[in-house]
Order: sequence, then C-alpha cells, then structure tokens
Amino acid sequence: MTEGPDSRELALGILMEVTRQEEYSHIALRNVLEKYQYLEKQERAFLTRLTEGTLEWMIHLDYIINQFSNVKVNKMKPVIRNILRMSVYQLKFMDSVPPSAVCNEAVKLAVKKGFRGLKGFVNGVLRNIARNLSEVVYPGKVDVVPYLSVMYSMPEWIVEDWLAIYDRELVEGMLQAFLEKQPLSIRPNLERITPGELKERLEHQGIRVTQAAWPDYALRIENYNYLGAIPEFCQGLFQVQDVSSMLAVELAEPEEGSLCIDVCAAPGGKSLHLAEKLHGTGCVEARDLTDYKVDLIRENSKRAGAENLKAMRWDACICHEESKEAADLVLADLPCSGLGVLGKKTDLKYRMNREQQKELAALQRQILEVVQAYVKPGGILIYSTCTIHPGENEENVDWFLHHFPFDAVSLEPSLPAGLKIDTAGKGYIQLLPGVHAGDGFFIAKFRRNTSSNGTN
Repeated sequence: MTEGPDSRELALGILMEVTRQEEYSHIALRNVLEKYQYLEKQERAFLTRLTEGTLEWMIHLDYIINQFSNVKVNKMKPVIRNILRMSVYQLKFMDSVPPSAVCNEAVKLAVKKGFRGLKGFVNGVLRNIARNLSEVVYPGKVDVVPYLSVMYSMPEWIVEDWLAIYDRELVEGMLQAFLEKQPLSIRPNLERITPGELKERLEHQGIRVTQAAWPDYALRIENYNYLGAIPEFCQGLFQVQDVSSMLAVELAEPEEGSLCIDVCAAPGGKSLHLAEKLHGTGCVEARDLTDYKVDLIRENSKRAGAENLKAMRWDACICHEESKEAADLVLADLPCSGLGVLGKKTDLKYRMNREQQKELAALQRQILEVVQAYVKPGGILIYSTCTIHPGENEENVDWFLHHFPFDAVSLEPSLPAGLKIDTAGKGYIQLLPGVHAGDGFFIAKFRRNTSSNGTN
C-alpha cells in the first residue's frame, strides 16, 4: 500500500462528508481522487467501489446491521455507523475481501478514529454478521413497498410514488437498473474528430469503447483510470454527457446562425453540444447562477475550443430585458429532484422528499415564466429535467401550455430509430432507466406562436 491514509480510511472520510456534511458524493469522491493521485489504479478502484457501493446500498446495509446489533443504526455514533456500513458492504458484496480482514480493518479504523472503547462492539457485530449473513430475514415479496425498498435500497416514499404511476415489474426494473454499473457515455467533438478516430485512439490506450444505442455518434467507455489521465479528454476531443442529455439537444434541432440561450447551463455539456451543432456560427449564451458554475462552463468551453459560446452569470428567476424575444432557441434544463440519475448520484435519494419536490416544481414554473419571454415568435423552447416525477414533468407541460402562447411540437420525426415513446406526438417524452438506454430524463418541446407579442 502507498504511504498515507489507506483506502478504507479515505472511504470513511468521504462517507462522513456525504452523510454528515451533506457534500455530494461524486464531488467528495472526485476531490479525494484528485488529492491522492499517487494511489495506484487498484486502490482507486477499491476506494471508488467501496464508497459508491456503501452509499448505493445504505438502506439495505442498515437493515442487515439492525438485525445483529442491540444498538440500532440511527442511535450509533456517526463514525461507528459508517464503519459498520462500509464493512458490511464488503462482507455482502465484495467476495475478494476475506471476512477476517474486513473485521480486523474495521476495528483498527475505529481505534484510529478515537473509539477504542467501541472496538469490541464493532468486532462483535461484524463477526456475528459474517457468520450469519445467509440467515438475514428480508421482507417478503407480498409486502411490496418494504420488499422493494430494502432489496433495492430505495426510500419507501419513492417506491410508493412510482408504484402509483407504473406497474410493479416496471418499477422493479428501474430499481435494478440504478444498481447496475454502466459505462461512461461520451460525446465526440465532431468539429475536431470522428467517432471512429476517437474510438481507435482510446482503444490504443487499453480503454474499452462501445457504441451507444443512440445518437449514432455517442460512445461508451470503460476500463480507464480517470478522465484527467486521458489526453483526448484534456484536448477537448470529447465531452462526458449522457445519451439522454444528448437527445435533448438533438430534439432541439438548432439551426446554424441561431442565438441559443441555455438558462441553467453548468457544467455546460448541452451548451457545448449546441455550439457544436451551430458549426461555429451563431452564439450560445450559457448562463448560470454563481461564479463557480460559470467558471466550470468556461473551463469546459476552453477545453473544447467552442468560440461561439459565451458564459455569463445570471439568475434564471430574474428577467434579462435585453433577451426578450431575442432567442431562436431557449434550453431550460432546470433544477429538479434528480430521481432519474440515482445510478450516478446515489446520495440524491436520501436528500430528497415530497415537500422538496413540490418546491422544485414551483421553482421550475417560476423560471419558465421568466425565460419563455426570451423566445422570439416562431422560436423553440426545450424544457427538460433528469427526474421521474409528473409534478416536475407532465404537469408542468400542461401548466405551461395553458398559460403561455406556445404550442407543443411533435418529437416523433426527430427521435432516433428504434426509440418509440407513445407521448412523443404530444411533444414530450419520459425516458426511464432500465427501459430506455440512458438516464431517467424528461424532454418537452414548444414553439412560440408567430402572432405572440410576449404577453401571457
């Protein structure tokens, strides 16, 4: 092992940041991997799997621990709670780690973190679980909500809400899809390289590259260390972007010379995609709320060489008078509950609740009311979210069409071959994990009436 904190100690630190300091898991993990770049590839892989897996399966892990501990998980010291969680994850899901090593390392970590008096408790609980893991009693399948919640580690309220919309088989398929490791989707910068050339260059480095289901230029990569070590990424030859996100830009169909405004743009994937679609013409205004987010857009824009992209700080809730009826296309990919991307951002499911969903739906309407004014008569507005929630999706579409001078635009002529969704003719689609090849994502397309004067 390398000098410095070992992988388990680093994993514990990340878990503490996420569960106690409410840092987003992907940010906490990224920061650690960047700080400890000397970690060997095997250590980085172990750290990543242990951290992401523990967070992903936290409800399931707590259920197991509570069957073997007199002190319930929610009553434990936070450090001890997370040591037990990450240890049970190793016992349950990482066959390559001997149970004795799991228990011994957990005890050492508890002592190192100042809990010598609890090393007997940690050792006893873990050894009991290790001996009796196959004897855990899970909820029966007839108890649908508890069963799906525990077996797929999803909060019960989310399971209940989805079962109210979809049948059990579809819901279980979505839950399963969130837990499956997926290759990283990337979008080649077609202004600078072809998908075939990029594929060949990446494969020469030992990276596994496959074709995504759609769009036809999208690729998926596996077996790489980290993005910063891939020259083609640093050179701006590709952008990390899910295929569902790419589809939003494809359905927007921007025309060369257009003024496009992306109102909540960070980190800039869709803005860069729009800029590329314009082939160096027109302008993409990529806006977001904070200097940090705008700097992210500028960093990605510089890397990609997008000279027709302008990043600017602007609150989407505040009308930009100069933009009224100026844009050929407005892209409104708005803040949402994120329940369509739980496979990538696993901790979101523990942060969200029904009340927050309602607040987000209200915020989305507030932003839409402002930014619809930027669309010129005959222009296009794309509304999208990365969630599976009618209140943030279909209900907002109905509300928008009722209040503003826009018509829904059929998506059927623009959908990739093989992608058939019943509502496409109505101007919107809901992509579902496990059903469609990408994140859970919602896309709606509207055209402003040519007779509109910008009023409701």
